[in-house]
Amino acid sequence: MSQREDYEPGVPCWVDTLQPDPDAAMAFYAGLFGWEFAGPGEMPGDSPGRYFVARMRGRDVVGVGSQPTGCPPAPPGWTTYVYVGSADDGARAARSAGGAVLVEPFDVLPAGRMAVLADPAGALFCVWEPGERKGAQLVNEPGAWAMSHLNTRDPERAAEFYGAVFGWTTETFGEGAGAVTMFRLPGYVGGEPQQPVSREVVATMAGTQDDAPSRWDVNFWDRDVDATAAKAVELGGSVIAPPFDTPISRTAVLADPHGVAFSIADVPG
Repeated sequence: MSQREDYEPGVPCWVDTLQPDPDAAMAFYAGLFGWEFAGPGEMPGDSPGRYFVARMRGRDVVGVGSQPTGCPPAPPGWTTYVYVGSADDGARAARSAGGAVLVEPFDVLPAGRMAVLADPAGALFCVWEPGERKGAQLVNEPGAWAMSHLNTRDPERAAEFYGAVFGWTTETFGEGAGAVTMFRLPGYVGGEPQQPVSREVVATMAGTQDDAPSRWDVNFWDRDVDATAAKAVELGGSVIAPPFDTPISRTAVLADPHGVAFSIADVPG
């Protein structure tokens, strides 16, 4: 499943980061993960800007672009896109479930159609109605996106919202501040056979600490977490959480030169 040609409705299919200096961001991520960039293309919608697609082995992995003037004001970050049959229906479902439509559905021709949404706690995400671009063509391998993670002030409300919009179910492990919830899409078979969680899992969720804002983060698989964390600092980034062991992987939380956080984890054996 590392190489993907298409996705199913309700499955996260793409991630990108819009930054004040996309050239600096591309230099950082190219040095860290070995990504090669194609572009520039036009930014989605009517906002001026540039958009680049990162590739490994000639296959699309993520997007990096400039922050368009027409987007809602927000610090740079990683955005997760969820595959839908209709961006218009996805926006209506989000609004009906208590979320917000930040940018109404619009065409990104010939790639597809999208909308920028927020869940009831304010975590931003997008829905993607595919045209020529279905989503990431390479996932779940070193240097590629593996999973998106929701940090939220209200896990119970988030479970209700994403269940109503995408049909996701939840299963929670642990208690209190250490609890982690798996979002599942019943009947879906994704991921990799060796991964430590069920292949129905499409995302994960945890409660935020203190008053941290709700947000979606991204995780990339990596061969050597310690070496990559050190490399991030050499490239002008920073280490938010030094490499540490969990029951299923060794992981670290890093930030690029603009402070955009992401995590890395070693590839399951």
